[in-house]
Amino acid sequence: MRPRIQIALDLTSLEDAIRIASEVVDYVDFLEAGTPLIKTEGLRAVSVLKNEFRDKVVVADMKTMDTGYLEASLAFNYGADYSTVMALADEETIKGTIKAAREYDKGIMVDLMGVYDFRQIIGIDRLGPDYLIVHSGIDMQQKGVAPFKPVRELGSLDLKSRIGVAGGLNINNIVELRGSRIDLIIVGGYLTKASNPREAASKLRELIESMF
Repeated sequence: MRPRIQIALDLTSLEDAIRIASEVVDYVDFLEAGTPLIKTEGLRAVSVLKNEFRDKVVVADMKTMDTGYLEASLAFNYGADYSTVMALADEETIKGTIKAAREYDKGIMVDLMGVYDFRQIIGIDRLGPDYLIVHSGIDMQQKGVAPFKPVRELGSLDLKSRIGVAGGLNINNIVELRGSRIDLIIVGGYLTKASNPREAASKLRELIESMF
């Protein structure tokens, strides 16, 4: 089964986010209200995405670091199917997000950015999140940090959570994921900055289907 594809709408305009989502919607599975979008437009961005694209999974990239139960509950109340929490957060914060997800029958993605200790990752996995996301942030990418090696290493562990990957993925480097255990591929700038997002999404989907 091929990995699901998620577009990270890391934009500051809801109008632009809706426009791009409309162009790529036939080729992606998850729509992410990126952190910049939520900070600019508020959680209403999540509601608008869910109302506009009811058959798509919507992710609220909250990047929660504290008050886990509260922030996840807010995201779910605004229509998110998944909310994100940082692996660097306190364990009680992560537990709080997962508690909210179970109450709302939704899901939690744990962003592993900045966490490299496999013992810590295994401990987080045991808490019961839905996804563990290997993530090379934009500032990390500028230093040449890529997510491919960590994904391969993570896939060798006996984890119950599904594995996602994000960070500078595009049509040229995504082939490095071939052979990895991967459940979710998150792509941002390659699609949101494309001159023709629909065409770029079509090529991306075709490549991923040929790889897995």
